Amino acid sequence: MLKKGGGCGFLPGREGNHEELPVKAIVEAALFLSHEPLSLNKLSFVAGVTAKEVKQALEELGLDLEKSERGLTLLEQKDGYQLGTKPAAAPYVEKLFSEDPSSMPLSRAALETLAVIAVKQPVTRLEVEKIRGVKAEGVIDNLLKRGLIRINGRREGLGRPFLYGTTGEFLKYFGLKDLSELKELKNELDSLEQ
Repeated sequence: MLKKGGGCGFLPGREGNHEELPVKAIVEAALFLSHEPLSLNKLSFVAGVTAKEVKQALEELGLDLEKSERGLTLLEQKDGYQLGTKPAAAPYVEKLFSEDPSSMPLSRAALETLAVIAVKQPVTRLEVEKIRGVKAEGVIDNLLKRGLIRINGRREGLGRPFLYGTTGEFLKYFGLKDLSELKELKNELDSLEQ
């Protein structure tokens, strides 16, 4: 049975479960699961109470969520109500949706650049560009960020350019035990080409 008491009315839980749930909890759960704003009428239907009781529950929920230790906020929109993240939580939550560069597949340009670095290491950016015939600065920056290559020092001479080589992460990414396997693969490819 529904107990009346402002926004704190209780509804029975699932069949066979005698736990009672406050209207505020039902409204919170509905808003949490909905991808779009829910109207007072819809929330009233879901909770099985009047729109006035839902409005009271929303006010209480809004006050609860205003507390500093909470990461959500109650948003009132034209179409109804919705839960959202507090602006202060945005930098943390954005990490969930930002692309992890290490999880994205390598582009053809990245694979070509990586192949040149792996076979010719230590090698400068200009040497990579000469072999590939195109600029490689952006690709090399991406490979550095992904941890597939590293700077192994500087070449003596004019401008002292960086020398690039592969990392242990490179070996893991391609399932290699060590760099000697690259020579074996290169020999296999050479024999296939003949």
